[in-house]
Amino acid sequence: MRFLTLYKPAEFASPSPRENAEMGKLIEEETKTGALLATGGFLPSPKDVRVRHAKGKVTVTDGPFTEAKELIGGFALLEAKSREEAIEMAKRFLSIAGDGECEIHQLMDGP
Repeated sequence: MRFLTLYKPAEFASPSPRENAEMGKLIEEETKTGALLATGGFLPSPKDVRVRHAKGKVTVTDGPFTEAKELIGGFALLEAKSREEAIEMAKRFLSIAGDGECEIHQLMDGP
């Protein structure tokens, strides 16, 4: 099963050298086992763009999005045997990343 996780830090702060090293080790381990398929961080919201389709009309809005209450710091695409395994992977990530949360979304299988 594949899962997409979205990381929402409690506040934006640059990681310490120790945190960077620990996260690098975690990423390397999970990539080698095939559990981590992709990962990445997001740039601050001024670089964002929102494309919306409603009632036949398409609108494009450039960031920053001042109404946004939650910062999404990054994502990970995971391969896990179960929802519980994906939760354990998110817990391990958060133990290094610190305060914040991970949303976990199971992806549909198939083409």
